[in-house]
Amino acid sequence: MGVAVLVIGLIALSLFLIGYRRGDGSHIKGLRMGWNMFKGLLPLLLLAFTAAGLLQVAIPPELIRSWLGEEAGWKGVLIGSVAGALIPGGPYVAFPIIASVFKAGASLGTAVAFITSWAMMGLTIIPFEVAFVGPRFTAVRYTLALVFPFLAGFLAQTLFARGF
Repeated sequence: MGVAVLVIGLIALSLFLIGYRRGDGSHIKGLRMGWNMFKGLLPLLLLAFTAAGLLQVAIPPELIRSWLGEEAGWKGVLIGSVAGALIPGGPYVAFPIIASVFKAGASLGTAVAFITSWAMMGLTIIPFEVAFVGPRFTAVRYTLALVFPFLAGFLAQTLFARGF
């Protein structure tokens, strides 16, 4: 996290200085736009981090390990694949949730299946995809994408879960 904060901080500082050098107040306009975006996302961020924290205390780790851990096997990877598609929002929502479940005992395969499914098959983008590229394209893409979260979870579990 420290490196990511440093990189984003340097990018923000560089862009601020570029805006400042223009001399037209664009650096202040950019800060206002960023602040407004932050205010709009703040409730979602707070709820996502609250849910992630509560997941760790509300659901017993034994239950997570039995349903999503290595002992769950294929069932955990399948649940991760379905759950990832159902999580709305951006990475600021999906990653805190899967991180808390992963720390509580979910297997590597389940976590990989969850993130792969979220990235490839989020159900909340279907209306946009149908509107912009059409229902046939959407049906083809989702049909082909169905395999990958489960396959990624299986490969992660098989190749990297133990001793890596």
